Amino acid sequence: MTYAHTTDTGFDIRACNTDDIIVKKGERVIVPAGFKIMPQEGFAFQIRARSGNAFKLGLSMPNGLGTIDNGYLGEIGVLIVNVGNEPFTITRGMKIAQGVVEPVYQFEFEEVFDEKDLGPSDRGNGGFGSTGTK
Repeated sequence: MTYAHTTDTGFDIRACNTDDIIVKKGERVIVPAGFKIMPQEGFAFQIRARSGNAFKLGLSMPNGLGTIDNGYLGEIGVLIVNVGNEPFTITRGMKIAQGVVEPVYQFEFEEVFDEKDLGPSDRGNGGFGSTGTK
């Protein structure tokens, strides 16, 4: 794994498959990354899609990103979906995702039954699109 530039947040994760993986249109596959990682306590490892793969190749991650918890000790696998129009072949060494190590903050949950108990808000319970499009 390498950072392409010294100022990059994410480092390249490459496919570590022994044989080519052909991903048909709409198909999902797990591509082995060939490494294991155990972040220090207080940190998490995230696998993120590569925007260039989505734009140029039609490959993405169906869940947007993958979070590897501190206690997971298995090999990293990257979930890939082909959203393009043609089958795509993933070859060993191809850049398939990027990895980011981030701090984790945990807090205590408090059950609230009425949104008024959450405190003041100009937005309230307005959801998707409630702030307008302009």
